[in-house]
Amino acid sequence: MRKDIHPDYHMIDVKMTDGTVFQTRTTWGKAGDQMALDIDPSVHPAWTGGTAKLMDTGGRVSKFKNKYAGLGF
Repeated sequence: MRKDIHPDYHMIDVKMTDGTVFQTRTTWGKAGDQMALDIDPSVHPAWTGGTAKLMDTGGRVSKFKNKYAGLGF
């Protein structure tokens, strides 16, 4: 490998929507940063076959429902 052309590869924490945290190696952010996921594979219907419910961690689902309440959503 050529020197000084590759990004820094380090450990970060990834916080899932249910509050669990795991560590992984990545080039994202800086060493020790925490990535908070809005949607993760443990709750998204695309990965669970439609059986899991979407957790509303940031109020986005509530905002959508309030905004479009009269349209039948």
